[in-house]
Amino acid sequence: MKRVAILGSTGSIGSNTLRVIAALGNRFKVVGLSAHSNVALLLAQAKKFGPKWICLAEAERAREAKARLPASCRVFIGRDGLADLIQESNADIVVFALAGAEALLPLLQAINMKKTVVLANKEALVIAGHLIMPRVKQNNVKLLPVDSEQSAIWQCLEGRQKSELKKVYLTASGGPFKNRPIQRLKKVSVDKVLRHPRWNMGRRISVDSATMMNKGLEIIESIWLFDLALPQIEVLIHPEAVIHSMVEFIDGIILAQIAVADMRIPIQYALSYPARLKNNLAPLNFFKLEKLHFQRPDTKKFPCLRLAIQAAREGGSLPCVLNAADEVAVDAFLNKRIDFSRIPEIVARVTQGHKKINHPSLAQILSVDAWARAEAKQIIS
Repeated sequence: MKRVAILGSTGSIGSNTLRVIAALGNRFKVVGLSAHSNVALLLAQAKKFGPKWICLAEAERAREAKARLPASCRVFIGRDGLADLIQESNADIVVFALAGAEALLPLLQAINMKKTVVLANKEALVIAGHLIMPRVKQNNVKLLPVDSEQSAIWQCLEGRQKSELKKVYLTASGGPFKNRPIQRLKKVSVDKVLRHPRWNMGRRISVDSATMMNKGLEIIESIWLFDLALPQIEVLIHPEAVIHSMVEFIDGIILAQIAVADMRIPIQYALSYPARLKNNLAPLNFFKLEKLHFQRPDTKKFPCLRLAIQAAREGGSLPCVLNAADEVAVDAFLNKRIDFSRIPEIVARVTQGHKKINHPSLAQILSVDAWARAEAKQIIS
């Protein structure tokens, strides 16, 4: 029985991870859970799975949780609390389901402690892939991706030599506005942005999907995960969302990973790797599909994708700035402080104002991240 800690257990990925663990019976034991502020759901999860270590982002929420948990359950607080949870829970597997750049430091700690990392957070690799991947190699750590696209590429590449690879195709559903004219994007509501046509996701990733920033971040993530050059990655709009990505080899053969759009599938594979385990999910029905469609993304309509590609091309500290500015802009949109169309404008202004550092240290990454957030907030205000 493997011991599992889930950072970000109350979000979409975290909740689905717990559903997978529950369905797999006694193969896994949940030893630690963390959440930002959703105390009610965290307590319900703790009651069902019985972890001995809990972490919340804020002291007030942590005190509330502690008063309602058994005395045997330890409650930690904030970023340092995440480090304590990873250290003390003695987990074999740490699932990174928390969103944003906050995952970076606990991820580095888990790698240094030689934990198996199940990674649903793409931002850490976007901002510091040059620091993370050498540590993964140095510590001989398994870093297993959960994003459906990255999981698909990983599975298609398994057992293949890098010299055989020609190109990867990252598929994207196109989000809720793929067919909406650019003129009608300015005033779209938060509710409409969060209504993704294929996936049930967290709030930030839903907005990033609607702007196509999410696909841009996945490009940068793929570069680090699979040691790719930018020209080896192509984005395809695929509205049916059943081909989760594809890999083309030098002999012209293309392998595609195909499955229903359910995050429990890549989560289960990452948890059970290298084994494949049965599940009770409905299989893909090819007869209901009838057709599969593909088209090029419109970077004029979705400038966030263009900005992300530029950041991937230039590298250094620019992806960190891109992500930080986007996090702030998305939060402002979700809180109805800016229009949807201002998100790429804010990201562009912050990235254009940054003087790139070619090989930033961890301290420089943290400093650049803070600078970019402050710049974005100043533009918004």
